[in-house]
Amino acid sequence: MAEIVTNPKARRDYQILDTFEAGLVLRGTEVKSIRAGHVQIGDAFARVERDEVWLHNMHIEEYSHGNRENHEPKAPRKLLLNRPEIRKLHEFSAVKGNALVALSLYWKSGRVKVALAVGKSKASFDKRQDIKRRDDDRDMKREMMRRQKGR
Repeated sequence: MAEIVTNPKARRDYQILDTFEAGLVLRGTEVKSIRAGHVQIGDAFARVERDEVWLHNMHIEEYSHGNRENHEPKAPRKLLLNRPEIRKLHEFSAVKGNALVALSLYWKSGRVKVALAVGKSKASFDKRQDIKRRDDDRDMKREMMRRQKGR
């Protein structure tokens, strides 16, 4: 499993409740552009529409050697999930404050997969609390290392 790109904003802005692995329906030029590393998922989110799940705002640059059949960079892309997973995602997304966000894009057995998460949006207070906890942990580790070196 080789990771292509991650979404750092997802874990910062959302409390992750559940994760799913989904395949993507892609065209040839999209796959070639992803292989070249020209993809961004910072603003990507999913939406359940008519019993199908679509990924919106994932930016895949046009392939440099493509012709007039090149893909559209911000087009919605269909996610491949089975019916029970789609039903579960629909139930989760129906709750106010929940969102379906893309965590990462990666290769698995030669295919592009997306790690999709159900996230509950954090209040700014929660974000500050997480930052404080992370800083406190970092300071504690630093102090422990300093004391170990002092022996």
